Amino acid sequence: METRTLAHRLPDAGSILTALGFVLLVNLVGALPSVFFSPDTPWFRSLEKPWLYPPTIAFPVVWTLLFSLLGVALWLVWRSDADGRRLALGLFVGQMSLNVAWTPAFFGLEAPLVALGIILALWAFVAGTVVAFRRVDRRAAALLVPYLAWVTFAAVLNYELWRLNA
Repeated sequence: METRTLAHRLPDAGSILTALGFVLLVNLVGALPSVFFSPDTPWFRSLEKPWLYPPTIAFPVVWTLLFSLLGVALWLVWRSDADGRRLALGLFVGQMSLNVAWTPAFFGLEAPLVALGIILALWAFVAGTVVAFRRVDRRAAALLVPYLAWVTFAAVLNYELWRLNA
């Protein structure tokens, strides 16, 4: 049996740069809707906010951290040759598309109920992505767990915003 040294387990400089590229890409894609749609509108400021609404600064901080974790997770799955990789990557693209669609639905269309439907579909896709990633790389699945928790919280927040302002 071959003993692997620490040097064999550490990624090389090229792999680290590729991982950073994935992190940057996911952050860019995730942040793209905020270039066009923002909570800084009279409509959103006029909404009654639920008691659990976090400070405004929490959103960019949390999303940057989560998108960074997603980027690393995506890189781990992308570089794997395990069975199920193609399904895992497809589910990732699906959940990311729903993530990107939420901001224009909520802030652009000013439609919290439509956004709620999107975020519920997003939750299902993220849960499916966690399962699919787990089949490919357990570390990648673990990196998605905080994202699933935040999407759960965001869905509750979306529901409360809709309920309080319907």
